[in-house]
Amino acid sequence: MNISSIVVQALPEYIDELVETFKNSDICEYHLHDKEKGKIIITIEGAGVEEEIEKLVKIQKFPHVIAADMMMTYQEEQLDEEIRKLEAEDPVPAMLNDDTIDAKDIVYHGDLKKKDFGF
Repeated sequence: MNISSIVVQALPEYIDELVETFKNSDICEYHLHDKEKGKIIITIEGAGVEEEIEKLVKIQKFPHVIAADMMMTYQEEQLDEEIRKLEAEDPVPAMLNDDTIDAKDIVYHGDLKKKDFGF
């Protein structure tokens, strides 16, 4: 299952009409809009990328749509694969279990404000 957010751009005078179209559509779910800016946020779902692209193209062809672009996407299979990778890894880095490394020689780069990038 994939879920993606779409930002739709239209002229302000057509926003109310498009919002109603999206609310009554079976290819997307309406979330919010800004009439002054001419933007509408919707989401689409699909079994895969192909189905999502088909829905996006249909939305792009709606009357009064100037542009409809995918902004963020969630791909269930990709997330599941990354979770499997994380679960397979040792949560403690090998260097922290290495008794031959002096703790003073370990450089921590978690604070980017104090990190020396060397340039």
